[in-house]
Amino acid sequence: MNWNLFKEMLSIDSTSGREREMAGWLLKHLEAPKKESFEVGDGTLNLLFSWGRPKVVFCTHMDTVPPYIAPVFPEDTPSGGTQETVGGAGASEASGVPPKGVSPAKTITGRGSCDANGQIFAMYTACKELEAAGKTDFGLLLLAGEETGSWGAKAFSKTGFQAPFLVVGEPTENKLVSAAKGTLSYDLKFTGKAFHSGYPEYGTSAVELFNEFYNKLKDKDFGEDPELGKTTWNIGLLKSDNPQNILSPELTCRLYFRTTFASHEAVQRWMEEVPEATLRARGDEPARYVTLPGFESAPVAFGSDAPHLTGFGHKLICGPGSIRYAHRDDEHITAEELEEAVNLYIKIYQAL
Repeated sequence: MNWNLFKEMLSIDSTSGREREMAGWLLKHLEAPKKESFEVGDGTLNLLFSWGRPKVVFCTHMDTVPPYIAPVFPEDTPSGGTQETVGGAGASEASGVPPKGVSPAKTITGRGSCDANGQIFAMYTACKELEAAGKTDFGLLLLAGEETGSWGAKAFSKTGFQAPFLVVGEPTENKLVSAAKGTLSYDLKFTGKAFHSGYPEYGTSAVELFNEFYNKLKDKDFGEDPELGKTTWNIGLLKSDNPQNILSPELTCRLYFRTTFASHEAVQRWMEEVPEATLRARGDEPARYVTLPGFESAPVAFGSDAPHLTGFGHKLICGPGSIRYAHRDDEHITAEELEEAVNLYIKIYQAL
């Protein structure tokens, strides 16, 4: 495997909104009989590399979550232990060691190593091996904006491109995704009445109103789905600017659900009865994906570009790395996982 290529990819800051530089670099350095670029409309690009007329399209995204973290390959780590070199020449600007509890021998850290430059690298390597075997009916689709709303996927779907099979790369521990949760997003605004905090009986704290809602939400049981388990939710962008000696007149936040087949409609019905809530986005609905005999599979609780890519008859999701390390400061992947993914993608192509 061309580890130099992977290291150079990880050395490019492709955090959300800045992936155009990555697209330009990939367009120049990846080799394919046909290369195409498509404007997304927000300053970013989608890329399609084709070997003949694609029947199987491998697909993942170029953008990564901020902040950018430069890569550390095994030969970049400080001396003091036995290292097995898997990277190429060239010094990294970063310095550090692999995450605690992870063997340094073949571990690669840095933003995008797991999500999703690792998928780009593994998919492209698989494509080159298929090319060497004389195959001419596959493609590699690289998209912008997955982390911020799948804008690249939505834009590409408008091109009218069609193919029988889509293989989406995400960190799934090299397992095929059997099903994925849906998402629902709400904006919440609680309105109180400001007053001197020494006399709370004359005012209304928006923080207390939020707390009452929060406790009701914690006690609400949306049931457990046999495939996707329990519905989960998270609160972000929580804001109340009142001083400590004044009751809060306003609190705003965003509530984000990850729903199941059993709960997607139930959550919407329950939230319609919350006067402080405004539906921001329905997001993705829970969905099932193609699995194959003899391939390990499992459900996931995260989203992907897959629901937004039309024109494909059958969709699969799989890739190297673990979602448990995506979006973290210690994001990492191992050489073994990447090598396994290359073989996995080739086997999937053969099975399809």
